[in-house]
Amino acid sequence: MEYCNLKTLDIIAQQPQIHLPSYSLRALMKQILEGMRAFHSSGLVHRDIKCDNILLHSPPGSGRVYVKIADFGLAKKEDTIHEQKYVKGTLPFMSPELFLEKILISRKIDIYALGITFYKLITHKYPVDERYFKEQGKKIASLKFIERPSELKDDILWDLLSKLLEFDPNKRITAEQALEHPYFTSPEAIADISIEQQDLAQKAKSKKDKQTSKFDKIPSFIIAESTIKQLIENQKKEELEKDLNKRNIQQLKQEESEVYPSTQSSSEVYSKSLSSSPEVFPTVQPYSSDKFPNTSSSSSDIYPSLQQSSFVYPVNQSQPSEVVPSTDSCSSEVYPSTNSSSSEVYPNTRIIIG
Repeated sequence: MEYCNLKTLDIIAQQPQIHLPSYSLRALMKQILEGMRAFHSSGLVHRDIKCDNILLHSPPGSGRVYVKIADFGLAKKEDTIHEQKYVKGTLPFMSPELFLEKILISRKIDIYALGITFYKLITHKYPVDERYFKEQGKKIASLKFIERPSELKDDILWDLLSKLLEFDPNKRITAEQALEHPYFTSPEAIADISIEQQDLAQKAKSKKDKQTSKFDKIPSFIIAESTIKQLIENQKKEELEKDLNKRNIQQLKQEESEVYPSTQSSSEVYSKSLSSSPEVFPTVQPYSSDKFPNTSSSSSDIYPSLQQSSFVYPVNQSQPSEVVPSTDSCSSEVYPSTNSSSSEVYPNTRIIIG
């Protein structure tokens, strides 16, 4: 697989405090839709579209970012006639029809998954995110449609997403139809172009090499490298801060252990103090009975052995640890491992979740 130097869409989806500029988001979505339109036109269905499988690459010195759809290990030719025996995909991205009894290989499952990808890219969360297959299916079955998130303010953008996330696959739009949506073709969209996009398009037009595609010359398809790199730098700073905070906490704990090295329990302290009591309170000889007739009892009666207090404050010996049964996640039973290599596309499992 070709090396991609800017990671995946997760660098954006995982940063809720960062929002892509509208012109960068639009260009990103256009590139992904164009890529999907291309392999759908050849009759291929990806079946595992998600943020992790959409890579970002910036050729050195180009100043731009290209989107690449990766991991075609589960891909198959479209087949809307023969029922499939296996469900394949990643839970939050799986379309409603994949939770029904009759499973068909349709390009519409890619469209829904892409709608979820865009949803996650914009809101940084999933509309439905249950842990297990049955629960995810029940939750989706209880809904009539995906509700509009409060974070999404753009009416035209939401109209596009709602068409990608249509529950009825027959009403769900195609990648080609999505590219013709007003979100990409309206006068407002055409005017929403940055100076950097215009400059990069102009540079591409001046080149006469075969590597320059027609999309390199269209500003609305261009993602500036500087925008994505800024997101990566922000992520690195966050990771560095988390690591620094973790180290500071560890250092504080170490310093505390040096200042207070002894952390014995109170029962141990009492026990030790009691063991030294004979030296502090030596045995007292009894007084003469003729002088003190009512005090004939020995000092052991007056001061009974202080060693007995160890029963009041026993040394807290550690209790035998309880045996905790194995808590291996049952998800491996419900969702067996989905190796993405093409040689293991059809493992002998009923449900495979990526």
